[in-house]
Amino acid sequence: MNPAWLRLEQIGVGYPSGGGVRVVVDGLSLSLPAGEIGCLLGASGCGKTTVLRAIAGFEPLRAGRIVLDGAVLVDTAVAMPPERRRVGMMFQDYALFPHLDVAANVAFGLRRLPRAERDARVREMLELVGLAGSAWAYPHELSGGQQQRVALARALAPRPALLLLDEPFSNLDIHTRERLAEELRVLLKSTGTTVLLVTHDQTEAFAMADRIGVMDGGRLLQWDGAEALYRHPADRTVAGFVGRGALVSGAALGEGEDALVLLRPEHLRLDPAGPVRGRLLARAFRGPGYSGQVRLATGEIVEIDLGEADPPPAGQELGLRWTDPAPVRFPRQ
Repeated sequence: MNPAWLRLEQIGVGYPSGGGVRVVVDGLSLSLPAGEIGCLLGASGCGKTTVLRAIAGFEPLRAGRIVLDGAVLVDTAVAMPPERRRVGMMFQDYALFPHLDVAANVAFGLRRLPRAERDARVREMLELVGLAGSAWAYPHELSGGQQQRVALARALAPRPALLLLDEPFSNLDIHTRERLAEELRVLLKSTGTTVLLVTHDQTEAFAMADRIGVMDGGRLLQWDGAEALYRHPADRTVAGFVGRGALVSGAALGEGEDALVLLRPEHLRLDPAGPVRGRLLARAFRGPGYSGQVRLATGEIVEIDLGEADPPPAGQELGLRWTDPAPVRFPRQ
């Protein structure tokens, strides 16, 4: 395993509130090797953007420390100024300067370089993001995807040791998001840039990141690869947040009353002789097949994949077979 390039060690962020402290980030630790893309995934208000702002130097720590490339950026005793941290940040709204053209926006962080070197770096960045022909355009003349690329070129131009992306696709429509997430990963991997992004969208997280951290209530619940999060969630919160599925009583699947079982839609198959019984409440075509909502004999409602052939009609009693080869179980208490 590559050594950690970025380390967050038990960091805490909070603000005075009503005579006490409102904790926003609580004892969060993670490490990210050089050249990898990490993602903090969670619902709005879970603290993920606050983590980015603490790394960049915009939020003070109440506990812990942050280390980048062997240098301590901040701990409870000392804080390196943001401009010395070698951290680039692409904001959610891109924050492009409307009065500057594309080339000038990209050059903004390169003002200390000699003119010839600065111009060469701008050309290099615009070629990298596929906007070499748009150097003299203004932000309002570009599409949302093109504006994102300009913001990315500006963030990468000073060669940051770490790039932070705050909800990089939130201003784009869903089809553009899916396409650009894959393209952006390829682009960032080609530069060898170490990246930490935040998003509430697990599709974006899975498409972009090598490692994903699920956050809830200011805590990091699990820091792992996408497949591990899906197949081996660390707790019930991660299980319920990542992927489609539901936690059902073990009794529904013949597992006994004491356990809750993670039931993914792909793990219940139609089988007239199957031991699991349920009633199909509704069905919908999702492409390339159908999905259905089923009420199990225990009264619990779950989603199942019905396959590509014509599914049974709503209201029909179903026989089902549970096919999960490595079921995930949690104690009820």
